[in-house]
Amino acid sequence: MNDITVYTTNTCPYCTMLKNFLDDKGIAYKEVNVQQDPIEAQKLVDTTGQMGVPQSNVNGQWVLGFDPNSIMSHLK
Repeated sequence: MNDITVYTTNTCPYCTMLKNFLDDKGIAYKEVNVQQDPIEAQKLVDTTGQMGVPQSNVNGQWVLGFDPNSIMSHLK
């Protein structure tokens, strides 16, 4: 079972592309909208040092941006 969390905002086109990619592949994920959750947004910055979205945590590995190849490489 894969553990995937995707950090997004409302206005990010790459976030939508990433979610569509995962949906198309039938890969389950949890979405955290950092625009609506400032506490999670701060935790994300503290953890990764990155402000940008999308960021994905795939089985404990961080992937920055819309990077399907990296995401697939971390799947079980």
